[in-house]
Amino acid sequence: MSTVEEDLLCRSAGPHALAPPEQAPGLRARVAELTAVRERVLAGPSAKATEAQKRKGKLTARERLELLFDNGAFTETEGFRRHRATGFGLEDNRPYTDGVITGWGRVWGREVFAYAHDFRIFGGALGEAHAQKIHKVMDLAEKAGAPIVGLCDGAGARIQEGVTALAGYGGIFQRNVRNSGVIPQISVIMGPCAGGAAYSPALTDFVFMVRGTSQMFLTGPDVVQTVTGERITQDGLGGADVHAGRSGVAGFAYDDEESALEDVRHLLSYLPANNRERPPVVPVGDPAERRTDALLDLVPADPHQAYDMRRVIEEIADAGEFFEVHEAWAPNVLCALARLAGQVVGIVANQPLAMAGVLDIHASEKAARFVQFCDAFNIPLVTLIDVPGFLPGVDQEHNGVIRHGAKLLYAYCNATVPRVSLVLRKAYGGAYIVMDSRSIGTDVALAWPTNEIAVMGAEGAANIVFRREIAASPVPEATRRLRIEEYRRELMHPFYAAERGLVDDVIDPAETRSVLIDVLAMLRGKHASMPSRKHGNQPQ
Repeated sequence: MSTVEEDLLCRSAGPHALAPPEQAPGLRARVAELTAVRERVLAGPSAKATEAQKRKGKLTARERLELLFDNGAFTETEGFRRHRATGFGLEDNRPYTDGVITGWGRVWGREVFAYAHDFRIFGGALGEAHAQKIHKVMDLAEKAGAPIVGLCDGAGARIQEGVTALAGYGGIFQRNVRNSGVIPQISVIMGPCAGGAAYSPALTDFVFMVRGTSQMFLTGPDVVQTVTGERITQDGLGGADVHAGRSGVAGFAYDDEESALEDVRHLLSYLPANNRERPPVVPVGDPAERRTDALLDLVPADPHQAYDMRRVIEEIADAGEFFEVHEAWAPNVLCALARLAGQVVGIVANQPLAMAGVLDIHASEKAARFVQFCDAFNIPLVTLIDVPGFLPGVDQEHNGVIRHGAKLLYAYCNATVPRVSLVLRKAYGGAYIVMDSRSIGTDVALAWPTNEIAVMGAEGAANIVFRREIAASPVPEATRRLRIEEYRRELMHPFYAAERGLVDDVIDPAETRSVLIDVLAMLRGKHASMPSRKHGNQPQ
């Protein structure tokens, strides 16, 4: 009798027939097995590995995800995934998750995807299965149209897997670029991020770092010393303060992981889910018509006297709150997300407290990237102008201030979101044009009655225009002062630009908030089409 015939006979014999000699486990047994395996997945590799992570002052990957997402709002994918590599002992070491936890959940009730390297497993090093998990969650984020957050704590490519690990990085980079400007991408560096691993964060929109435990570099201190003879620590080469204050790779640096993840959540509250949506509206109860009388005393009329532009933003923004990006890098320009009447706006502003607010190479790069981000994700732009010009100097010219300044010019000219500019005091030369002037397409140009819009300051202009007269005068200093006043009176009075249509209105500083809110409300339905093209060729 065949096996099939035996099976049919057993079934036809009814419930009292003898069971087959080897009965498969029932569903309850399978569920119990599933529960046991899931507990092993959640427990991680070992208590010893967890203890080692804690000794470094670092949270585990799962603890980080708990802080990032709303309570109980994370769903893991491919938790049972294990690598299939052989050689170098890998076949005997096949832990669940393969060193990365992937999935989705909710932040402030909105969908967000994430992956978190688990340093306890292979030091968080990326192998084939590890990379494929990240590829899948990035693809899911793209399909769902939701932000993705990478919690990076890995030692680079898994050397034992060879070139397949490098190919895994290539797949991540390709997805970073494909999703650029489509969904927000955030990287949080919470441990080592070396070699190829450093390129993915550099391709994302925002990079967060933690002091003392996170580092980013392409070649480590040992390689640097071997090749150049320079001796340096990991933190000195690529620590949080280095990248937040010198290289500009990181936008934020924190003393602990909890603070970093709290601000990641805060940042996500300003961002739309994708480039087809507008940012979330969060009314805060701050009246749109609230006067900003404090600005009358906060900003000195003397264009040479410094003040803190952050105080201006506080007066204008809802409840005085804003979220600054790259605070420590290129401080002569401020870039921040804020709300006006509950609507998210991106603010770019010169900072007179730092280098008198001049534009230089780094400030131009910083502002250009922020403008591009806001434009990609439908965030209106407000530009607060108090700029004496571009920073002069051989170093600036030789290092390409023209090229880098053109990046900011390109970003503004290419932006199609609502754009409003406001000249508080001085706005001189090419820097005035670059800071979203009417001539490069700002929708509404405003100014305070303290504005000085000109090719250059009155002192410099008079020295050039009247240099022969001043040199021939028996009292050159008196003549120079007379001509400075004449130039200021004729070409730099508060209504000169408005008379020529380069400024739409000169406003009372106490009405700044309400005017900006009214203008942005008018522009909310703005639609601007660009010429058909594959993409532009922006300055590099």
